[in-house]
Amino acid sequence: MKYDVFNEEHEQFRVQLRRFLADRVTPHAAEWERNRQIPRQIWQEMGQLGFLGFCYDPAYGGVGADDLFRVVMSEEMARCSAGGFGVAVCAHNDMSTTYIDLLGTHEQKLRWLKPCTAGEKVCAIAVSEPGAGSDVAGIATRAERKGDHYVIEGQKTFITNGYYGDILVTAVKTDTKAVPPHKGISLIVVEKGMKGVTARKLEKIGGHASDTAEIFFDQVEVPVEHLLGTEGQAFYAIMKNFQLERLVATILAVSFAQHILELTMDHAKQRVAFGKPIAKFQAVRHKLAEMATAIELNRALSYQCAVQYAKGEDVTKEISMLKYASAEMVNRVAYDATQLFGGYGYMAEYEVARLYADLRAVTIAGGTTEIMKDIVGRLMGL
Repeated sequence: MKYDVFNEEHEQFRVQLRRFLADRVTPHAAEWERNRQIPRQIWQEMGQLGFLGFCYDPAYGGVGADDLFRVVMSEEMARCSAGGFGVAVCAHNDMSTTYIDLLGTHEQKLRWLKPCTAGEKVCAIAVSEPGAGSDVAGIATRAERKGDHYVIEGQKTFITNGYYGDILVTAVKTDTKAVPPHKGISLIVVEKGMKGVTARKLEKIGGHASDTAEIFFDQVEVPVEHLLGTEGQAFYAIMKNFQLERLVATILAVSFAQHILELTMDHAKQRVAFGKPIAKFQAVRHKLAEMATAIELNRALSYQCAVQYAKGEDVTKEISMLKYASAEMVNRVAYDATQLFGGYGYMAEYEVARLYADLRAVTIAGGTTEIMKDIVGRLMGL
């Protein structure tokens, strides 16, 4: 189906990005997965070509593009055969530097946002903890002000870009006695290399090119100038940005599902069993039709949410619906594709097998399916 969502500039951006990914990313996807690392050179190349921070002000390296460019970016990232790479870039572009843009002063943006847009530095958002994920108000990492510094003590986990990244936008409790608790949460930029900051790279079942870390803060002294916005303001910024984060996650899910469907259709047309391509068997055709239908339904809602979000509309309920629906859908598509590939679908050298493992996290990261359903229920007045 043709959707009237993107204009000529969006499509030109798509062509340029697709060409870059096909030339500089896809051929190296398997190598980066094995090495568990994305080369710094790729970040720098993306920055030079304008693929990072494009929505930000030109003063900080962007071009002031609209949020629909983020949709195009996410769609193309899902086609490049490197699931972990796509997650890392989107975490940098749409889930962490966004806080510096939203809350930072001009000086802070020059210091941190501009090098992130240029690909010189990699950014991460550090909110989740061993005892707090979607329950942001329940974080325990503390930042106590002492003169012209904050002293940070605590721990974060499941942080994308947290091991190789340079800038950690870190959620902390600056007021442990605030009532309600969320009013005591602030965002402070912690630079990797600061004394007392250590990180441990976590081993995942998929998405290996993207580093995910557990981070420890042991009496880390950070200048007060690293505070983003004002004390106690962070909870509202995090809730606001969650909608963009989840929207991007849904676009990725739909686009990954479409890519998997195309791989599976090609396989089904070529794989011969009992004298004919397996695509000629009714059971296979029906399964492919079910996959295509589920993808199209989710795509329609994702585009509608993206358009409304770009206009500044509150689509929290719809994005929450879409987050869990698209995440569950792409996992089902990946499962069915693996089944249709047969033994080949279980071999790690096949892309469909890698994606099967990569995408399992989609129903968990950025808010679990269960959390999303609970948000929808509350917004229905239940």
